[in-house]
Amino acid sequence: MTTVSTLDAEGLRSVSLWHITWRRLFRRRSAIVGMVILGILTFIALTAPWLAPYDPYQVLIGVEPVQRREAPCIHLLGCPKEKPQHIMGIDGNVRDQFSRILYGARLSLMIGFATVTFAIVIGTVLGAIAGYFGGWLDNAIMRVMDVLLAFPALLLAIAIVTVLGPGLINALIAIGIVSIPAYARVVRASVLSVREMDYVAASRALGGSSFHILFRRILPNALTPLIVQGTLGIASAILDAAALSFLGLGAQPPTPEWGSMLGAERNQIFSAPHLVFFPGLAIMLTVLAFNLLGDGLRDALDPRLAHGSG
Repeated sequence: MTTVSTLDAEGLRSVSLWHITWRRLFRRRSAIVGMVILGILTFIALTAPWLAPYDPYQVLIGVEPVQRREAPCIHLLGCPKEKPQHIMGIDGNVRDQFSRILYGARLSLMIGFATVTFAIVIGTVLGAIAGYFGGWLDNAIMRVMDVLLAFPALLLAIAIVTVLGPGLINALIAIGIVSIPAYARVVRASVLSVREMDYVAASRALGGSSFHILFRRILPNALTPLIVQGTLGIASAILDAAALSFLGLGAQPPTPEWGSMLGAERNQIFSAPHLVFFPGLAIMLTVLAFNLLGDGLRDALDPRLAHGSG
């Protein structure tokens, strides 16, 4: 009876902690700013087909009287009414830059969430097994992780994409692989601390299997640092994907991806700065939003700040 009561109390405490965490998160201005920016980006990604005035792949030669790399034209800011409106100008292939930026938000968010989900799933399983069972299995898994961590992440991703071949899918796989060690180490450290808790001992006393104890008792209570790491990891994944696309190893033309858009027009920074400024600004805002949210989550989930100011 006492053992069951201990498990129930632990569940109630977990629910209470998450409720407190959400309250503390919404007291942090940086986290709120990050969530607002992410909300706007998500809205843009979901509604891009309706918000974009043109198809992102449409070449406007013969459709409108526009020229390559034409400057932005906004009627409200004094652009002549007889000229077609292009809020962010025309790119080097005579396509509407604004439409491509909007569709790029959809692709960048997909890249961030897909790569981090891939890395978290594999890293969590490896880290949990290493931390729970220990011994030679722990040494084997973590030495492989150490080898991966010995290489700079972007250089290792470039090497993997070079072997697999250029392309968005291969870039996602490469970024996911180089991200696995960070999540494996975080989960392993959490499992090592949680497995000594009383409720884990209670589960063992009730005859729970190793699989049940690890994935039903330990892991749910060891995911707090993983949430923060994952949020910050999305920002890194988006930045790495943009870097690979900039180098021509990620998304291939004419895919509307911000990094490839930067790479295609990098030599026009002085003659057509709008073609570099707007994709760069989009990447900056996206990465900033995830970093702000990640910092807010880290502060909200830190027990040492439980009695601190919001």
